[in-house]
Amino acid sequence: MQACQRTINEPYRNDVLSNVNGECLRLAVFEGEYRWHCHPDSDELFLVAAGKLQIDLAGNRTVELGEWQYAVVPAGTAHRTRAIGRTVNITFEKQHAGTVFIEPAAGGLPASNPQPPGIGTRRENP
Repeated sequence: MQACQRTINEPYRNDVLSNVNGECLRLAVFEGEYRWHCHPDSDELFLVAAGKLQIDLAGNRTVELGEWQYAVVPAGTAHRTRAIGRTVNITFEKQHAGTVFIEPAAGGLPASNPQPPGIGTRRENP
């Protein structure tokens, strides 16, 4: 996996590594931010392998993750990810999970969140 992420030169790349038991394992290498969106029928787990990742949530809450820390965004929760520098993260979600993109209101936050703002967060360092 380390060799794979070193060969990626684009500012954003998100590849499926494997599908197991109806779940999808992805590797994302990116800089900058991704659009506001939600997954109506799937939780999404983010595990940072390198760099720092901020996850913004509707309701004006941000969770910051460092290397080998993870967080779970519950299904239906509006969120966007922002990489602090070049970031490599692994995500787990349902295979073929739907994505709904959300237009931000004034101030850059979604006008509403389909689910009360919140995140199931556990951070662990090895």
